[in-house]
Amino acid sequence: MSQKKRKSFTAEFKQDAVNYYHTSGKSMAEVASELQISSGSLNNWIQKAKVNDGSVPHRGSGNHSSDEAKEIARLQKELRDAKAAIDILKKAMSILND
Repeated sequence: MSQKKRKSFTAEFKQDAVNYYHTSGKSMAEVASELQISSGSLNNWIQKAKVNDGSVPHRGSGNHSSDEAKEIARLQKELRDAKAAIDILKKAMSILND
């Protein structure tokens, strides 16, 4: 049995699809068919755009509501990385001291 490969769409494509749906006056199924995407995907993008001030969030965008939230996320990641590095050094020290 072969696995179906998921299509990956750019953030620009998703945003254009949502904008096209809103401006075309066509049904969701018609727009999805024209763009050769599933109506479920288009519906998800539209719903996400509604709660995100009209813009479709995408991976890598961070989806943070403010600059402060971005900074907090960056600092949390930095702290996790530092703790991981310390744990590795502790293990190395215990191995070398044996």
